[in-house]
Amino acid sequence: MSAVNVAPIYSRVGDIQWGAADGNGGTAGPLKTANTTRTGTGTVLTVFTADATNGGYVEKLLVASAGANVPTVMRIFVNNGSTNAVIANNVLRAELSLPTTVASEVAAQSPFVIALNWILPPGYKINVTLGTTIAAGVFVSCDGGKY
Repeated sequence: MSAVNVAPIYSRVGDIQWGAADGNGGTAGPLKTANTTRTGTGTVLTVFTADATNGGYVEKLLVASAGANVPTVMRIFVNNGSTNAVIANNVLRAELSLPTTVASEVAAQSPFVIALNWILPPGYKINVTLGTTIAAGVFVSCDGGKY
């Protein structure tokens, strides 16, 4: 049996990442397009990639509406750093219900936040998908750190 680590682990630097295209390098902008596979395969949006050498930590995931959207669900997957086209490389870790949003120029829309507190091995990724296609889309970002 190996020795237990009794020393706390801290991030060496903050790391804020986000997806910048409508899945798998599609059109730049918010995530809009549905992927109903529920396996992490198909079109996904990578929103965090752990440091290639030391891994990373993700405290939370934030979802900001880009305007008027119908309700949907966001599925959050961990990928082992390999192609997401292979089911065995992905695991569904969480889901977040996203309600109807209405575009407004006079009232703020708070982001939807889900606490993750996940420690990721080197090169692992967080990918997200939507259950239904939405009109305006959502911007997805992660707050974390690099080890």
